[in-house]
Amino acid sequence: MSAVDISGVSKVFNTGTQALSDVDLTVGDGEFVSLIGPSGCGKSTLLRLIADLIEPSTGTVTVAGKPAGQARREQAYGLAFQQAGLFEWRTVRKNVELPLELRGIGKAERKARAEEMLTLVGLADFAGHYPGQLSGGMQQRVAIARALAVQPPLLLMDEPFGALDEMTRERLQSELLSICAKTGTSTVFVTHSISEAVFLSDRVVVMSARPGRITASIEVELPSRDDAGRQSPAFFDKITEVRKALRG
Repeated sequence: MSAVDISGVSKVFNTGTQALSDVDLTVGDGEFVSLIGPSGCGKSTLLRLIADLIEPSTGTVTVAGKPAGQARREQAYGLAFQQAGLFEWRTVRKNVELPLELRGIGKAERKARAEEMLTLVGLADFAGHYPGQLSGGMQQRVAIARALAVQPPLLLMDEPFGALDEMTRERLQSELLSICAKTGTSTVFVTHSISEAVFLSDRVVVMSARPGRITASIEVELPSRDDAGRQSPAFFDKITEVRKALRG
């Protein structure tokens, strides 16, 4: 079963702006797919349609074979955005516990799950800290741990590393790939960075200027997903291929 199926989707907002036009996209189980395109092309709109935060004007969106609305109600995905969106008055552990709390999961299980996720992102020692005591990169890792806390089969990420410095960004990219490999999570990842898309993805989906359409779907195979992979000819070849696709 596919993680995401989008068929014939268009989106016209109440203002009359058409954000997307006739988009078809399938994300395989366990696949990491990045969406890239010019600003305003509808990448984030497409992600929000998958998350059922907005509804398509035409077409259908299914998540793990279920309508997007049902998947949202069942919390069948985790969400992470550019801003970590943590609650300053809750400790790191309590922030990660929040989606579990909303599902009515008991206190002991919430705590154990939160500690497991914080260990996964390398922040077990900071469970009792508050967000204001953490760096930006650490806050993003907490947000990822929170998104993974309900053990979703799908992770939706909208430029989660966009505001970070390059070194922190590269470290978190590697950590994200490690987490996805351990959990088998499918991922749809919005980015403006060609190199980030190539490094992270099994497939890079290129979108046109508004109204957004999918103009290319580029498979990515690298010798490794580490610093050596970033220096490989295959990495630079794929960057060039994506760049050419963006230029049309």
